[in-house]
Amino acid sequence: MNILILCTGNSCRSQMAQGFLQSFSKDLSVHSAGTDPAKEVHPLAVKTMAEAGIDISKNIPARVDDYLDRKWDYVITVCDQANESCPLFTGKVKHRLHTSFEDPAKATGTREEVEQVFRTVRDRIKKTFYTFYSETIKAS
Repeated sequence: MNILILCTGNSCRSQMAQGFLQSFSKDLSVHSAGTDPAKEVHPLAVKTMAEAGIDISKNIPARVDDYLDRKWDYVITVCDQANESCPLFTGKVKHRLHTSFEDPAKATGTREEVEQVFRTVRDRIKKTFYTFYSETIKAS
């Protein structure tokens, strides 16, 4: 099963979702990309995912254009901006889904407060994608 997860910068939310989905089953081929990718995966995304036992430190933000002609079972947008600007895929997409998470990279406050926003978003992503995996992918 081929799954593509999209957000704007591909530095936090989509990277986290990719990490979790891939951890649920090695039989899945999970990729993530951005409509306007950042230069690197956000260091706090790497840190908070490591706290959850998942290493995304070697991931590199990718451009969605590199994936447009592939076949996908699911293309899932995880932010409203990516959903609104999602490009037309020339390959076959069986299912297109949208769920939105706040962007932890825009969090403000003390280091501890910002890290807590990353953890909260991470935990919401894990719960949402585990439900998706259990009820949609595993059940099929």
